[in-house]
Amino acid sequence: MTPQDRIRNFCIIAHIDHGKSTLADRLLEVTGTVDKRKMQEQVLDSMDIERERGITIKLAPVRMRHVKDGKEYVLNLIDTPGHVDFNYEVSRSLAAVEGAVLLVDATQGVQAQTIGNLYLALDQELEIIPVLNKIDLPAADVPARKKELVQLVGCKPEEVLSVSAKTGEGVVELLDIITDKIPAPTGKEVAPTRALVFDSFYDDYRGVVAYVRVVDGKLKAREKIKMMATKASAEVLEVGSLKPGFDIRDELETGQIGYIVTGFKDISACRVGDTMTLDGAAEVKALAGYKEVQPMVYAGIFPEEGDDYSALRDAMERLKLNDASLVFEPEHSPALGYGFRCGLLGMLHLEILKERLEREFGIHLIVTVPSVAYKVYKKGVQEPNVVKSALGLPDGSIVERIEEPWAVIDIITPTDYIGNVMTFVQERHGNYKNTEFLSEGRAILRYEIPLSSIIVDFYDRLKSISSGFASMNYEVIDYRTADVVRMNILVAEEPVDALATFVYKNEAGKVGRRIVESLKESIPKIQFVIKLQATVGGTIVASERISALRKDVTAKLYGGDVTRKRKLLDKQKKGKKRMLEHGKGSVRIPSEAYLKVLKR
Repeated sequence: MTPQDRIRNFCIIAHIDHGKSTLADRLLEVTGTVDKRKMQEQVLDSMDIERERGITIKLAPVRMRHVKDGKEYVLNLIDTPGHVDFNYEVSRSLAAVEGAVLLVDATQGVQAQTIGNLYLALDQELEIIPVLNKIDLPAADVPARKKELVQLVGCKPEEVLSVSAKTGEGVVELLDIITDKIPAPTGKEVAPTRALVFDSFYDDYRGVVAYVRVVDGKLKAREKIKMMATKASAEVLEVGSLKPGFDIRDELETGQIGYIVTGFKDISACRVGDTMTLDGAAEVKALAGYKEVQPMVYAGIFPEEGDDYSALRDAMERLKLNDASLVFEPEHSPALGYGFRCGLLGMLHLEILKERLEREFGIHLIVTVPSVAYKVYKKGVQEPNVVKSALGLPDGSIVERIEEPWAVIDIITPTDYIGNVMTFVQERHGNYKNTEFLSEGRAILRYEIPLSSIIVDFYDRLKSISSGFASMNYEVIDYRTADVVRMNILVAEEPVDALATFVYKNEAGKVGRRIVESLKESIPKIQFVIKLQATVGGTIVASERISALRKDVTAKLYGGDVTRKRKLLDKQKKGKKRMLEHGKGSVRIPSEAYLKVLKR
């Protein structure tokens, strides 16, 4: 048996909060990888945000040892996130392993993201090990949940393993099944070196540190490496495995997962998905890497202080290295100054990005209202323009049609809430496709829905109308024609670019009313009447007025006839009228007013 035959690479995939990180903790404890006195909850979740929210945001690799039938095996585990917004992390983990443990909570059963992650694993042709977790809880219904898993995976009931990640019950049996069922890596030891970069981060002292899966050959310290996509080369400073801290080794062999300190100071030199090989080696074929990630949501991120722009740019570059699904480009707003238009995978992704920028880099931010990317076809032009913000939408007279992204959404809900969920999704322009019944009392509703309808508060509303039981998973399928228009907001008859937004034509009045009412509350009164208007094309769809600040011109009177008072008030009235006719005047909009409209 060669050293390669004793390697098993696998990851744990599941819906959010089904116990992935707890199971990873037990595996580390049972294999003795982490000292019992150093054990804590969520060992592999290194970020404060992950611990506070109880979710995994970043994939985390770790190497363990397990003895079975007198033979020692090396197990490389990659712990993965569960939320739909981080499924790019999951897809990268799956490309680096040969098998996956599909974990399902015995109290909740199969959820939307369980199915989504299973399909990702099946696409990679991985060995799937179905496991039921939390069997120690009183609410666990093992027979019913086992039935769901058998139906989903197509395995035999006896192949579904029952474990309790909290107490450790069944964890040793799971390790034995992993060594038996998951195949060993199939790379060639004598072939030219090829390693897949599946994650990376920047260290101030040592440069870019890459997490790699060695597919062919081996990597040692002091060897000269070359990145095949960026053509950058450097000398390897250090190689090793993760236990979960850095464990320095002489080399990383074929099939192994570990880290490489590249020494690159240029962040763009070592990108996730690139192939690492030895400099000067014979021409080798690059590994497939990952498909280009398509952002779902676009939002403007601006520093509160204009001086922080360069710090924000450096921070975004560093986070891009650590979060490969982040896309951004510079943007300038007349109201908010210089910032970035960011492409993200969803609202939680946007929330985490904002929190990381503020915590890790100390920059206070303004986040604009999120939107999706629209395809705009001009008359007589074949190729569409991709428009990510309302300001980029051309004049309606030259636009032939606008297309918006549509997604297919799977909602898993208890049958008691089907009526509520269907009403809600139809309000959001969803088209019903079909219903499948998972087990007694639970169903999957499938809809096609515009992406713009689900990016802002859809998940929160879904949770509230289903008492927290429903879960969802969505995937963008295509672009379809949409009756979308640009709505401009005019303050004192001057358009305010930062408040321009996309709206459905039939909802323009409702959205416009909400915005002008919000502005009326936030803009202080001045010497003349301020008109607030929401317009689509040349039509005013909503309007409000902020009355003029009125000076008390009668204060100096100390008696006499009432006609003196009337005379002064009439004179003031004429003056106000003249002021309104002569000029609009400039109205300063306070930043709180922008925030009220722009902030989620």
